[in-house]
Amino acid sequence: MTATRPTRRQFVTTAAAGASASLFPRPLLAQGSQPRIVVVGGGFAGATAARFLKRADPRLDVTLVEPNPIFAACPFSNEVIAGLRDMRAQLFGYDRIAAAGVAVVHQAATAVDGRARSVTLGNGTKLGYERLILAPGSDLRFDALPGYDEGAAERMPHAWKAGDQTLLLRRQLEAMEDGGTVVMALPALPYRCPPASYERASLIAYYLKTRKPRSKLVVLDAKDTFSMQRLFENAWQELYPNLEWVPVSSGGNPTSVDAAAMTVSSDFDTYKAAVANIIPPQKAGRIAELAGTADRTGWCPVDPVTFESHLAPGIHVLGDAAIAGAVPKSAFAANAVAKICAAAVAKLVFGERPAPPKFVNTCYSLAAPDYGFSIVGVYHPVNGQWLEVEGAGGVSPADAPRMFRSQEAKFANGWFNAITSEIFG
Repeated sequence: MTATRPTRRQFVTTAAAGASASLFPRPLLAQGSQPRIVVVGGGFAGATAARFLKRADPRLDVTLVEPNPIFAACPFSNEVIAGLRDMRAQLFGYDRIAAAGVAVVHQAATAVDGRARSVTLGNGTKLGYERLILAPGSDLRFDALPGYDEGAAERMPHAWKAGDQTLLLRRQLEAMEDGGTVVMALPALPYRCPPASYERASLIAYYLKTRKPRSKLVVLDAKDTFSMQRLFENAWQELYPNLEWVPVSSGGNPTSVDAAAMTVSSDFDTYKAAVANIIPPQKAGRIAELAGTADRTGWCPVDPVTFESHLAPGIHVLGDAAIAGAVPKSAFAANAVAKICAAAVAKLVFGERPAPPKFVNTCYSLAAPDYGFSIVGVYHPVNGQWLEVEGAGGVSPADAPRMFRSQEAKFANGWFNAITSEIFG
């Protein structure tokens, strides 16, 4: 966020008056019973939804299903890769969410029965629900890039899910001899938080410049254009002569990998890598498919007012897994729409009509530890889909001085501390 645009510092948006798009009938609840809401997935979207459901209406019986007792946050994990941040700063527990009255169950959800309205857990337990919220994030498509599978990821880490892979890529960079080549492979859209892949390229280039100056980075990209492109390219030109970006029009489309040989092939060439970071194509998390909410694209179409699935009534899909028009797949957006969905579900279970919302999304990126920029969008539902409000957002100025860039880097840190404290603190 910048000091010149205060809206970049807003982390919560409220709903305006209006009508609901949900067609599901009023649930039949016994007198005095508590409506049961199950939330699957404890990331930025799911954890926010669970906590804000209880805040919206303490009468709700809310259960959060998440197999991992510790959440590893992806935002700022690129700094961990570049040796600028300790992994412990990315880890968060669920104690405060449980203290807020949410039942937290550390099991995997293995099946969903939409007719019976139940979720089956890995230990065989079945949880009934009036409404189900799925926030499973995105899964990597290991079948999409020839040669790249889970085994190859141990040699060519994706590091696209924070945790062990993050640390593996960091160790590989540290162990690489000065003069080695790092190769990144980026997929076509859509995938989670595309600007984060260019931030990663920037911070790896920073690491090489400051630690291994004879090394270089080659970025093979299945795209020609991307968000905040001018800002990134200006930063690369100013800071990183060791970074080579090869777009699809120049033959940069990744076509296959050979983990044993440590090579990455593109349309025009094959690159030998000392370290390879392969980010494969993605789709909605597996439970979304099992629940019948994913379409042939692998993602989940939803109603823009309630985030209820277009394919499975009574099930709402949040975060990276959802197809939500212009809404980006970012942590900021996941947190914002989770609050919108929580408010809607708290009304739907009592047969009330939720209001059509608006929200602001801000995406921060770092090109260096003290060099940040951002893009802001304001979104609202129009004719059954989310659209960006024309003229309401903006991008950091391309000609801003370094002090401005440094301030935006501080704003990015402030946003991360604020959002994680709000959800997990």
